[in-house]
Amino acid sequence: MAVTRRDTLKSGSAALLALGFPSSLQAEEVTAEQAIAAFVKGGEILQGGITLDLEDTAEDGFRVPVSVTAEGAEAILIVAPANPVPPIALVAFGALAADQQLSTRMRLARTQQVLALARMPDGTVRQVSKHVDVVVGGCGA
Repeated sequence: MAVTRRDTLKSGSAALLALGFPSSLQAEEVTAEQAIAAFVKGGEILQGGITLDLEDTAEDGFRVPVSVTAEGAEAILIVAPANPVPPIALVAFGALAADQQLSTRMRLARTQQVLALARMPDGTVRQVSKHVDVVVGGCGA
């Protein structure tokens, strides 16, 4: 008897339910302030010291390229406070990371100030922000 994709999905779903995996997951609503506070962990926030590459005007808010470079950083956080879910990306770097850079695409709901934060090994956090004009919003807001 051949095992079909449908059989595999059924048995996989049954296994997840047996392990107590919830049938539907919902992200908690996290504000920009909560995300930043959790990232900073009581450390000092200093302006500058990292690079945020982001276009000034986003014609299409559905896919806005963004790049953050923070030499020596342990972690990078990108936050878009006016989005329905403000935290965009969080990346931690290991000791063997060749460079500390994050490049991705994000959705922006509307015109806003995008923040990038980098946590340094000494506990300080570097922050930079950039204003982005969004022509067509990408989050349905």
